[in-house]
Order: sequence, then C-alpha cells, then structure tokens
Amino acid sequence: MNKPEDNAFYKKGIDKYLTKDGDMAPPWAFNKNSHPYSIYWRMGIGEFYVMIFSEWFSKNIKSYKERIEFFKKYPAPPRWLGWMADAIWDLETIDENFDYSQYFNKLKKEGFKGIEKYQQDLNDEKWL
Repeated sequence: MNKPEDNAFYKKGIDKYLTKDGDMAPPWAFNKNSHPYSIYWRMGIGEFYVMIFSEWFSKNIKSYKERIEFFKKYPAPPRWLGWMADAIWDLETIDENFDYSQYFNKLKKEGFKGIEKYQQDLNDEKWL
C-alpha cells in the first residue's frame, strides 16, 4: 500500500493549498468560523484538508521549536488550542474531555494567548 505522501491525490491537494510562503495554513485559518469538533472536519473538503494538512505538517514542521514558530504565525482561536497542542506534542487524544492543563501551561510560557478562554469558546452555544 502506498504511503499518503506518495499518493498523487495528496500531492495535488497539498500543492493546491500551499500559501505564498510555502505553508499550509492550519484548519482554523482555512475555515475561520469553525469548531474543531464540527462535522465539517469529518466529511468532505474539511476532512480532506485536515488529512493533507496533517501529512504536510508532519513532513515539514518537525522540531518542537519549528512547531511553536509555525503556530505563532497562525494564532489559534481559543477553541482550537487543544487541537494545536495535539499537533505540537503529537498527542493521541480521542476524548473531548482530555486534560490539556499541562500543555496549556507550556503554551502560555511560549506566549500563546486565549488559554483561559479555551473551555468557554469550545462550549459556546453558537457552536450548537
């Protein structure tokens, strides 16, 4: 079976969404008014985008320092901070109630904002 990075479909998708800087924007920059647990990211273009972003990110943004710098270029809305922590530390979270506190403390030390608003933004009624 071919690896995703060897698949022309993935390559074409990545090429389509590369920014002028050669980056792929994280999901919240691709769809600014979205929630990380939305069905949008599990079907269709959203699902495809997350798949190719994840492939591009793992191949191009490898070190902790590179990941921090990358996400500083694309500030995440508070509701996306858990997703961002998953990407930075390669966490295997499948539970919406995962305790991110230790990772949020690290993000805060790195200068990321909005951490205290994470739960409020994640659970805002506008996402229901």
